[in-house]
Amino acid sequence: MKKTTLLNSHLSALVARVGHTDEIVLADAGLPIPPGPERIDLAVSPGLPGLQPILTAMLSELQLESVVLAEEIKTVSPDLHRQLLAQLAEAADAQGREIAVSYISHAAFKQQNTGARAVVRTGECTPYANIILRCGVPF
Repeated sequence: MKKTTLLNSHLSALVARVGHTDEIVLADAGLPIPPGPERIDLAVSPGLPGLQPILTAMLSELQLESVVLAEEIKTVSPDLHRQLLAQLAEAADAQGREIAVSYISHAAFKQQNTGARAVVRTGECTPYANIILRCGVPF
């Protein structure tokens, strides 16, 4: 049995398949998922699982170069925004490399999803609780 934090077989396989600059979207329960990217639906009920625990598990095995958030998260969900930035800063320290954070409009965010390798749907119900993870390399 696998010993690391990321036990979900679909997420673990996804991490093993991605390469440098590939994108994975962690989505709230309401984000439209376009045709094309693999859909990994983890949502059980409103709030379960939340975005942050899924991000924590993914960060245990995934090297990140950068992330993209919707600009609207800053004003509509400022508490979550602060928590995500803290979580990303901790991950950057752990991986020994900065994780660049950029912002785009929510409309542009939905358009960028079309090029993702996968969209992981959580049960998160906080507005604009979506994040695009751009994979890095550990060397």
